[in-house]
Amino acid sequence: MAHLGSRRGRALALPVGLALTASLGFLPSGAASAAELSDAPAATVVTNGPKLTYVVNVAGGRWTAASVKKAIAAAGGEVVISYDQIGVIVVHSQNPEFAKTIRQARGVVSAGATRTAPLSAQTDNSVGEGTQELSAAEAKAATARATDEQDALEPLQWDLPAIKADKAHQKTLGSKRVTVAVIDTGVDDTHPDLAPNFDVKASANCVSGKPDTTAGSWRPNPGESDHGTHVAGTIAAAKNGIGITGVAPGVKVSGIKVSTPDGFFYTEAVVCGFMWAAEQGVEITNNSYYTDPWMFACKNDEDQKALIEAVTRATRYAEHKGTVNVAAAGNSKFDLAADSIVDNSSPNDTTPGDRVIDPKECLDYPAMLPGVVTVSATGAKDLKASYSNYGLGVIDVSAPGGDRTEYQTPDAPAVNGRILSTTVNGGYNYKAGTSMAAPHAAGVLALIKSTHPYASPAALKALLYAQADDRACTNPYDIEGDGKIDAVCEGGKNKNGFYGAGLIDALDAVRR
Repeated sequence: MAHLGSRRGRALALPVGLALTASLGFLPSGAASAAELSDAPAATVVTNGPKLTYVVNVAGGRWTAASVKKAIAAAGGEVVISYDQIGVIVVHSQNPEFAKTIRQARGVVSAGATRTAPLSAQTDNSVGEGTQELSAAEAKAATARATDEQDALEPLQWDLPAIKADKAHQKTLGSKRVTVAVIDTGVDDTHPDLAPNFDVKASANCVSGKPDTTAGSWRPNPGESDHGTHVAGTIAAAKNGIGITGVAPGVKVSGIKVSTPDGFFYTEAVVCGFMWAAEQGVEITNNSYYTDPWMFACKNDEDQKALIEAVTRATRYAEHKGTVNVAAAGNSKFDLAADSIVDNSSPNDTTPGDRVIDPKECLDYPAMLPGVVTVSATGAKDLKASYSNYGLGVIDVSAPGGDRTEYQTPDAPAVNGRILSTTVNGGYNYKAGTSMAAPHAAGVLALIKSTHPYASPAALKALLYAQADDRACTNPYDIEGDGKIDAVCEGGKNKNGFYGAGLIDALDAVRR
């Protein structure tokens, strides 16, 4: 998962009623009665502070949200959009005391600022993930070696045989009835390898927290990251004789843009992304990012707790609607099951500082949220990638994400240890990261859904885990070859901190 904010380098339907949402766990039970809800705080409101975005999480259904909206206005807030299905309201305010004030309103469960930089004062803190260009010589050599069954650049895709996707394609390419939404920096659907499989109806721009379906709004603008386009190619680049082949080249892919021009994935956009995907009936979402500005959002902080709650409600709602959510584990070499982690990158939209966090209380989200499929990265030799986060009980499966070629060299004819995929303007390049691993898992899930069209999200996840190829712990793990242990893997062959349930298997995914 690359940042772009992540070191990993989603129109709404009718609201769901109170009884249903509470029973499904989207909203807390025990909502206050209408008579108990306060309409507005009485304090004098300041409205000339920095303009920030907030999420306000409410208890109960539409009637609670309606009353809370009055309190929001009285506290100097302006509602951007209200996701009544899950009780999350996105707000703009210039009142520095807005969050503190609105938390006192009856019906409010939590509320917090989604950023530390004003809306008009963001800066680019992206770190990238080692993109390398595809050379003309490499492309020419690959085309010359491609068989009649392969796309032109497929010989350079060591990642496909690593998960048996090449063999799976002999049985099926996947179903056009299945859509994988790429919640990311945007997708260039004009790319010749993506255009045949692109799902316009399931695409939108969610950067503001409110879906924009203007034609092309889901594309990255000139100068913006190609990250989402690369991810989309790995999932569903068409098998059309040109370029590369996706893991599931017969399924649909959509683009849900949630990244600001500066590369930040803020909570309001992420909530919008999951909600949009859910309401469009998307079967799988891919999330190769963490939600800014906190690499780990902590439940003991009032602001950060609200951010976790908002995205948790959105992911749970999406899964209830039939969506499997997949996320990248992160690229910081962290043991996510450790007692403590030093986070020196948060908040990344203003001035980060060192803090020691407990990953049981401070979450990298959406990757560490309940129900989300968390994917670690492997390299060309099927070993945990040098950068990949890991952790027993956190990692669900592993998938090819690439690594430095000197660490894990692919077999010929592939020449680069990173992952080759689509980029903007019709091109191709290499990237490495858990950002690249997650879409492999999303592609395999799309093949499973194509094979088992009536399977629930829980059943799809169970099949993914059961079909994964067991990978025993790699101990000692000295990926740099300098005599120093770089990480310690805990667990057994069937489930461990490096590989989870194992390396995903595309061939098993298409076997009935």
